[in-house]
Amino acid sequence: MDDEPAAVQFVGAGPGAADLLTVRAARLLSTADVVLYPGSYLDPDVLAHCSPSAELVDTGPLDLDAIVARLIDGHRAGRRVVRLVSGDPSVYSALSEQTRRLDAAAVPWQVTPGVPAYAAAAARVGRELTVPLVAQSVVLTRTRQRSTAMPEAESLKAFAATGATLVLHLAITRIRELMTELAPDYGPDCPVVVVYRASQPQERVLRGTVRDIADAVEAAGLRQAAVILVGRALADAADPDAGESYLYDPRRDRSVKTTEGLR
Repeated sequence: MDDEPAAVQFVGAGPGAADLLTVRAARLLSTADVVLYPGSYLDPDVLAHCSPSAELVDTGPLDLDAIVARLIDGHRAGRRVVRLVSGDPSVYSALSEQTRRLDAAAVPWQVTPGVPAYAAAAARVGRELTVPLVAQSVVLTRTRQRSTAMPEAESLKAFAATGATLVLHLAITRIRELMTELAPDYGPDCPVVVVYRASQPQERVLRGTVRDIADAVEAAGLRQAAVILVGRALADAADPDAGESYLYDPRRDRSVKTTEGLR
């Protein structure tokens, strides 16, 4: 997709590390006149990709309408505007609310994806989240809070019944309650990994089980910027009975040329 200089650019900043941005994200930052960034979740080194002359705006103190007003004002002033969001814009970034307001103001916009936090967390602990015969689905979700409504059908219990690998965002302060809720389906010995600020200098990894991970989190004092991974796919030892991918099975017919048409 060709870049449109006049469009407001929503750019995924990835999990936080300055070297985990996409090439496109780094280029857009280097040419931006205005960059709005989430100061609470971003490693400041990411901003080193910005031009020294760029106006940098920390969105931490701003509400949604104030953020969008800065986007619109920058665009109408003929400036290149980048709205950095942590992780990937497709998950928990308020992209829909912001773009709806931009559409109403007739301001064009584009999206550049980023490395999601759950992927950085899984990479940090060296685990594939989809293991044959163990878990072939990954559920990205959050929990019901007073300030955040959840669709009625998307209860944690409903997701837990599937046995899928769970990735819980924005839920670290409720981890004890959540582990109690998950125990009947996953079992108290099910592996759990908590990764705080994945890929950033302050990164911290806590490993445990449904039974004891809450103790570790509370002892560490983690209150934000952490993802919780739950599931049997996180087990330390590879289970020889877990099955293997058919894609690489020696019994698979490999006579079909999968690269045909790519030359």
